[in-house]
Order: sequence, then C-alpha cells, then structure tokens
Amino acid sequence: MLLNAKCHMIRDRQVLEKWLIHKELAQEEQRLDKLMETEREKGLGMQQELERRRKEELIRTKQEVVKQMEQRAAEQVLRAEQKYQEVLARLERLEQMRREDRQAWERHQERKRQIYAEMKHVDKENQQVRDKQREKERLEDEKVLQYQRQKMEREAAAEAEQERIRLEREQELARLRAAQQRDQDWQAEREALRTKRSQEAADREWRRKEMEKARRNAELVQQLQQDRREQVAQKRHTLAMQVERDRQEFQRVLQ
Repeated sequence: MLLNAKCHMIRDRQVLEKWLIHKELAQEEQRLDKLMETEREKGLGMQQELERRRKEELIRTKQEVVKQMEQRAAEQVLRAEQKYQEVLARLERLEQMRREDRQAWERHQERKRQIYAEMKHVDKENQQVRDKQREKERLEDEKVLQYQRQKMEREAAAEAEQERIRLEREQELARLRAAQQRDQDWQAEREALRTKRSQEAADREWRRKEMEKARRNAELVQQLQQDRREQVAQKRHTLAMQVERDRQEFQRVLQ
C-alpha cells in the first residue's frame, strides 16, 4: 500500500507538471500570436507607405524615361546622319581601293606574263642543255659499253685458257686418285681382315664374360634364396618364441 501510494503521488506530480507545462506553452503561444499580430499591423503600415513611395517613384521614373527617350531619339537621328556620312566615306574608300586593286591586279598579270615568258625562255635553254648532256652521256655510255665488250672478250679468252688448264689438271688428278684408290682398296681389304679377326676374338671374350656373369648371378640368386629361407625360419622361430612367452604370461595373469 505504501508503494502504491508513493506511485500514485509520483504519477499525480507528473500529471500536474505536464499540465503546468501545457499551460505555460499555451500562454507563450498566445503572447507570440499577439506579437505577430502587432508586427503584421506594423508591416501593413510600412507596406502601404512603401507602395505610396513606389508609385511616386514610378511617376518620376516615367517622366525621366520620356525625357531620355526624346533625348535618345534626337541622338539617334544625329548618329544616323553620322553613320550615313561614314557609309558614304567608306563607300568612297572602297571604290578607291577597288580601283587600286584593279590596277595592282593588272600590274600583277603583266608581271606574270613577263615571268611566264622568262620561264619559257629558261626552259628552252635548259632543254637545250639537257639535250647536250644526254648526247654527251650517250657517247660516254657507248665508250663504256665498247670498253666492257673488249674487257669481256679478254676475260672470256682468259677463262677459256684457265678452263683448259683446269681440265688438264683434273685429268691428272683423276689418274692419281685412281692409283691412290687402288692402293687404298688393298689396304682396306687388309684392314677389314684384321678387323674381322679382332671382332671374332672380342665376340668370344664377350660370350665368355657373359657366361661368367650369368653363372655368378645364378650363384648370387641361390645365395639370396638361401638367406631368405634362413631369415624366414629365424622369423618363424622368433615369432613362435614370442607366442610361447605371451601364452605363459597370459597363463600367469590368469592364475
């Protein structure tokens, strides 16, 4: 009951504080509304005053604009007259420049004709020089060809002589090689006979060594088999002794 009463007291206090807070907020909102209304009324008065001033300023601005428009119209007429005079002067300058360009173009065309005539004359002289150069080169080429033909004939004669000497040397070398070949064939037959005898002796020695190796291998295999049988017997004996010891140990533990 004490705790219940304490809880009710705390709850009532919280409700009271909440109500007081809401009351203070409502009063603050009313005060703010009054301030906002006062400020709105002040703002309306200021807006009306500003509207009046704006209208007066607009009237003055319109009057100034009319004056400026009249002044600008007069200035535009004056500028138009100036532009007309400038256009006339520019047209006159353009006409003068056109006449000067025409004269310059005519002088340029005359200069081009002169240059073309000079070029044709230079080309004609160059063609004559080229023709003379080609004729000179043709004569020099003929001289070179004549010299080359003579040189080729001399070289052909020298080659023919060298070919005859080479054939004679080859015939002599062939005769010497034939004699040398006969000697080599006889030596080769003797060498082949000695090689055949040496090979037969080597084959006999190889067969003897292979038979000896096979015999030793057979003896080694027999010895290995014997050792293996002895190892198996020893292992069986050891295993039987171990089994007997295990049996005796089991009997002892069982007793």
